This record gives sequence, structure tokens and C-alpha cells, in this order.
Amino acid sequence: MNIWKMNRWGSFLECMSERRRGLRLRIEPSVEEEVKTACKNFANWLRSEYEFPLRVPIYVKASAWLKTMDGDLAVGTFFEPFDRSSEPYIRIATGDYEALKAEIGRDNALASILLTISHELTHYFQWINGIELTPVGMERQASRYAHKIVDEYGLTRDHP
Repeated sequence: MNIWKMNRWGSFLECMSERRRGLRLRIEPSVEEEVKTACKNFANWLRSEYEFPLRVPIYVKASAWLKTMDGDLAVGTFFEPFDRSSEPYIRIATGDYEALKAEIGRDNALASILLTISHELTHYFQWINGIELTPVGMERQASRYAHKIVDEYGLTRDHP
């Protein structure tokens, strides 16, 4: 079963009549234009294909790294509230885009950013559906689904 299409969340979110739904992008002005466009196009496609029953904003940052709550550095983070009635959020670092583009090319660099978004959104779907796995299992599932989602998206266009 595809956890992005599961609706185990229905039982506890249905009682929240005034909850906000959807996927929202919040992009810093200094993020590269190619990255902004790719993220917006990907988000539009995601909205047309999947349901986001509790609003999840994605903050697209111009920095190369993000500091996690435990002090580690990462390119993507998912904030999972303790209470499922609270809104989660995702942060994505895109500041290394130009260096990545020079190293692996435009399309692969953009695909890398979209993979990070998909990876973190998989954590959102794990959380909202109450999927319980080991930490290693959660990361493996998130990586597998990230590739699956970006591959699906790739079938709809020539370039990210």
C-alpha cells in the first residue's frame, strides 16, 4: 500500500472541522530562480496527485545546510508535532544548488532538491498515518518513496 495515499489519519482528523489543509511553499527571496520554479511546479503536481489532510508548509531556504533540533546539519528536516492536531512543517536547504549544478548538471541538481522534498513529505505521511517503524526503517521507507515520487513526476515532464 502507498503511504502517500493512505487515509489512516481520517479517524482523528475528521473531528477537526476547522483544520487547515494542503501543501504550501514558503520560499526565501534569495533562493535561485531555477530552484523556485522547479519547487513551484513540483508542488503544483503534488497537490494534483495527493491529498494533504493537515497543512504542511515547506520552507525553502537559501542556506546550504539546516541545523536540526539536536544540533546536526541536514539538507532537509521534518518537524513532527507531538499532537497530530498541530501543524507540522518541513525545511529544505538549497544554497548548494550552484555547486551541485556545476558538479552533476542542472536537471540532476534540481532532482536532488525534489528528492529531499519528497523524502521529508514521506515523513509527513508516516506521521499523519501513524506508521511505526524503527528509525532506520523510517529513513529507508522515506528514501524509497522519495525516489518513487520523483520518478512518477519525471514521467510528466522533460526537465524538473
